[in-house]
Amino acid sequence: MHINSKREDGYHNLQTIFQLLDYYDELTFSPTQDGVITRVSGNENVPEEIDLIVKAAKALQQATGTSLGVDISVVKRIPAGGGLGGGSSNAATTLIALNQLWNTQYSNQQLSEIGLSLGADVPIFIAGHSAWAEGVGEVLTPMSLPKHYFLVVSINKHISTGEIFSHKALTMTPLIGKICDFSELINPHNDCLEAAIDLEGEVLEALEHLKSAKNYLYQPRMTGTGSCVFVEFKHEKDALVALDNLPKQWSGFVAQALNTSPKP
Repeated sequence: MHINSKREDGYHNLQTIFQLLDYYDELTFSPTQDGVITRVSGNENVPEEIDLIVKAAKALQQATGTSLGVDISVVKRIPAGGGLGGGSSNAATTLIALNQLWNTQYSNQQLSEIGLSLGADVPIFIAGHSAWAEGVGEVLTPMSLPKHYFLVVSINKHISTGEIFSHKALTMTPLIGKICDFSELINPHNDCLEAAIDLEGEVLEALEHLKSAKNYLYQPRMTGTGSCVFVEFKHEKDALVALDNLPKQWSGFVAQALNTSPKP
């Protein structure tokens, strides 16, 4: 991930690739007639008033003026605060699902505009296709990437995106790269890495550990702003062996690359 510049609105211009994976949280929506939006179970570690799932539902309700409400249940699998886009993907899923269930008939573009107000990563999950991203992450060019297997490792520690972007160790790549440089991993440097390591040294330990895995395709890397790290394999069996060899203090999962999200 390359950070090109800081914008006047406080966001950063960047260039990166968003790779979808077949690993997900599970959300259940039960529409109600009373106009109340309630998270009835799951995601208890996140206060309801700042949960992107609830905020997305309220944003769509306000934008469309619907009188309907919803009860939402969440089964959380994606590590929170790991740079994996779990909160953003759940917000996007909420917008897409409630647009159907409430019959609000918003276009994907309208949903993306609401999503962008919630977080820069939300539009990619509304688009539902792995992509080359620019701007703050909302200017998307769909890509078809190899359906390799990824071992994703969590050090079980949260890193704030805000802390990363305000950190003195954040580096920038002012030179605008080309899509082929990223798709062929010519320059896979993550400009957020040094800041993440300064905040949580275990990020570097996990990256070094993954270098001991066998048959991986590219050097281990960090996900987005961290704190998760990952390594890519051609064959699932090699990823599973590497998962079995993880130190006990970390957790992880193996997932296959997707180019498009499953249809709801």
